Amino acid sequence: MKPRLEYVAHKPHQRSYLCYEVNVPAFEFLWHYHPEYELTWILKGKGKRMVGDSYESFAEGDLVLIGPLLPHTWVSDKHKKESCKALVIQFPASFVEPLLQYPEMKDIVRLLARSQFGLAFSIEHQRELKELLIGIQGKDSVGSLTSLLLVLQKLSSLKSSPLATGRFHSIKGNENQARINKVFLYVQKEFRGQVSIQKAASFLHLSESAFCKFFKRTSGKTFSDYVNEIRIGHACQLLLETDKPIGEIAIASGYESLTYFNRVFLKKKGTRPGELRKHK
Repeated sequence: MKPRLEYVAHKPHQRSYLCYEVNVPAFEFLWHYHPEYELTWILKGKGKRMVGDSYESFAEGDLVLIGPLLPHTWVSDKHKKESCKALVIQFPASFVEPLLQYPEMKDIVRLLARSQFGLAFSIEHQRELKELLIGIQGKDSVGSLTSLLLVLQKLSSLKSSPLATGRFHSIKGNENQARINKVFLYVQKEFRGQVSIQKAASFLHLSESAFCKFFKRTSGKTFSDYVNEIRIGHACQLLLETDKPIGEIAIASGYESLTYFNRVFLKKKGTRPGELRKHK
């Protein structure tokens, strides 16, 4: 499975952008990108969100703005047997570019520029913004245009967290996208057990040395760093959502040694597993 180019079916005679709800049993792993900007608001569901080289947990209320050509996917927690729902807004650069020349748009210009790495927003107490998002689907004609601009203006004034790091570079060319995604999918499926550089390299028909160089060049991090981030992300979820002993969580996250798990956890999170659990 590759991070595929997604073609967004716009209907210019109806609306300049797409706004729709996604109602599915679960968000499946679908690593993809498209030339449109995308604003995704999770209304129901939880799991892991991948944006570029970012791998984080998401839950109800998650709101993310993704810039053009930035690979992304949301993956449901398979242990949660509940349906998932999201509101998705996709709009092309051609929709906003004619407006960006005006001084009133300076804040939105900065917002869209920062979205090249993905932006996550906290809108728990943003009642007006939520009402705008909920009502945007029912707007017609000029109302739909002004509603989206109002949403973007409000987002430009909110605190946001960048997702992908500056080291991440989108992979150009379908062949390279298909190759690296085989590795991503392998790690997603197997991180709880043995993950082998040798096996990952075999998917791409590369030597281990050539594979490590390819992975670092395309993802901005080493293969072991990527595997550890996936594992530690899973461990954080178990620490916060269960009462399982830390040793058991380490094993469930792919670590045979508790000492090594604690060392990696401290390096990645800046705190120890027990300290994180105290603050849940």
